[in-house]
Amino acid sequence: MLLHQALDRCRTLVVEGRDGVGRARPLAELARHGYAVRRPPAGPHHLDPTRPYRELLAGEGRLALDGGIVHELVYGPLRRGRCRVTWIQALDFAESVAERDGALLHLTTPGQPSGPAEEFAAADAYERALRTLAQHVPVVSVDAAQFTRQARAPARTRRELGLHDQQLTVRWNQTA
Repeated sequence: MLLHQALDRCRTLVVEGRDGVGRARPLAELARHGYAVRRPPAGPHHLDPTRPYRELLAGEGRLALDGGIVHELVYGPLRRGRCRVTWIQALDFAESVAERDGALLHLTTPGQPSGPAEEFAAADAYERALRTLAQHVPVVSVDAAQFTRQARAPARTRRELGLHDQQLTVRWNQTA
């Protein structure tokens, strides 16, 4: 499934991506397409990490969620040596998204990651996690650069005075 197909077919999109990919622009674009953008509270719930997401999924209408479940599946083991989300919880979440006519929107960057070894490990872990979750919910991979707008040159302003060789005439009509 491509992005434009997901926008037509999906009532719910969960935006996921590695650190530094930037989810703000895609979420803003989804809002422009009529999706209500929701962000769960920072950090997973202490007993059930998927609870805030399930509560958000209970809402009506088109919904775009700033993801975090896959992020925890990837970065939990890399940074803390353990994950606060179980695979059973993650698969249950994926099925809940699918039941709401949804998909995971995976933001990618072109080419290989550059930088610390953690970035390579995270890219590989994202691919494995999303391949597993794709058995339960559609996954749409999109180049994050697709959401960047090209900067436009500022519109030329028309100056009335200065920098023009033309004469400016001002008339004053005094009324009685």
